[in-house]
Amino acid sequence: MATRKKNLQLLLSLVQKRCLQTSSADALLPPTRTTTTTNASSSSSFDVHFLMNSCGLSSKSALSVSHKLQLHQNKLQKPHSVLLFLKSHGFDDSHIAQLIEKRPKILHSGVDDTLKPKFDFFVKNGFTGKLLPQLIASDPNILSAAVDSHLKPCFELLKLFLGSPDRIVVALKRAPFLMSFSFKGAVQPNIELLIKEGMHVDRVAKLLSLHARVILVKHDRMVYAVNALKNLGVEPKTPVFLHAAKVMLSISKSNWRKKIEVMKSLGWSEEEIIVAFKRYPYLLACSEEKIRKSLDFFVNTLKLEPQTIITCPEYLAYSVDRRLRPRHNVLKVLVSKKLVKEDEKIVRAVTRISDRDFLEKYVTKYADKVTGLLEIYGGISKAKKMES
Repeated sequence: MATRKKNLQLLLSLVQKRCLQTSSADALLPPTRTTTTTNASSSSSFDVHFLMNSCGLSSKSALSVSHKLQLHQNKLQKPHSVLLFLKSHGFDDSHIAQLIEKRPKILHSGVDDTLKPKFDFFVKNGFTGKLLPQLIASDPNILSAAVDSHLKPCFELLKLFLGSPDRIVVALKRAPFLMSFSFKGAVQPNIELLIKEGMHVDRVAKLLSLHARVILVKHDRMVYAVNALKNLGVEPKTPVFLHAAKVMLSISKSNWRKKIEVMKSLGWSEEEIIVAFKRYPYLLACSEEKIRKSLDFFVNTLKLEPQTIITCPEYLAYSVDRRLRPRHNVLKVLVSKKLVKEDEKIVRAVTRISDRDFLEKYVTKYADKVTGLLEIYGGISKAKKMES
């Protein structure tokens, strides 16, 4: 019994000793993960606070940006210098917030060596007042481009086609990304191709001003689009080419074929589709479902001849549910009550005249004679919207 008691005491002694050794060893270990997490959390909390209070970001945006940016509480001279520099060039709180949301690392940029040369370049070339913050906040990637090797050549090429600085400013306000794309890699070869194929310089200028994304596609895609459109009889020198190219470059080859097949399945020949496309290229920008639904309405509800639709393919772009069917329902009631004649003007009333004119000529005019006409057209809320 005494021996057993002695062994138990010895075992307890060993356990206590082991526990003490473990505690001592633990004290020598690096800070635990909990400590690291606490420090990271504290740092993140400071970043969020700075982004909200100094940069004008919302709490949600600040939290998102804080994951992409690390600020040091004792090293804020550079971020503060950047903010002061931006404000000195007309950036208001909304511009600054928009810029930092898109390009958080700007807060670590050097003012004199990185930002100032680019800002000076834009000011020199006509971006004064609110134009400069609007341009840079719209596409902060501009700030990653070098002045001599990128910005100057881009600006010179734009000047070649657009002429005055005012027109360049207008083009860049519409498409600020023009200055951040590689001109040598995409824009310049595409422009050279189009001019070689017969596009007039004035149309190139229009392309840059109004349809800039078309000119930014990869060169091999532009080559494909030019050749495909020429095969359809759409030459680069014609006015419709810009719109046709915009449509063709916006959809894949497979989707293009699918839309052609949908129209053929509804009774159109390939020649008729091409004729309609050349008249109104945005016909093939419509979804397959939209094409089916529109053709069904015109053929089976309005009883239009295919030739009428081929002649006026823009009809297919109108919304069946929001525009065409409500108008048709109103006119059907008016015809049944002999208040209007069923003639060729009906088609124009269903399709072409403005919402305001339709409301005035066919709804408001006969509202007292036909009970519920306004509701047939779409309700009081719709009428109020037209009148506003």
